[in-house]
Amino acid sequence: MNTDPLSITFAALADPTRRAILARLAMGETSVAELAKPFSISPSAVTKHLKVLQRAKLITQGRQAQWRPCQLNAAPLHEAADFIGQYREHWEQSLDRLDAYLKNLQSEETKSAGKKK
Repeated sequence: MNTDPLSITFAALADPTRRAILARLAMGETSVAELAKPFSISPSAVTKHLKVLQRAKLITQGRQAQWRPCQLNAAPLHEAADFIGQYREHWEQSLDRLDAYLKNLQSEETKSAGKKK
């Protein structure tokens, strides 16, 4: 089992239910019961997802009497975005080279079509 924070974050984000829970928490703090409503899974399954998100430090859970509100902690998402951002520049450079190649190819085809007339 990976123990580095970035691996734990990506493992938590790998599940669509957990991503949906994070999207809901991005709108604001809410209870576990409210988080569970849109899903057709058992409350214990939702609790397991929340534990994974807590382990990744993507959410925090407080205590107010009987209520255990959950909150989004976006800091690990920032670290994941930074990691992915390192590769964004590579992809953009590749797309720029592809764009230049296609423009050059199109220009050569236009010149070639002009000579045939």
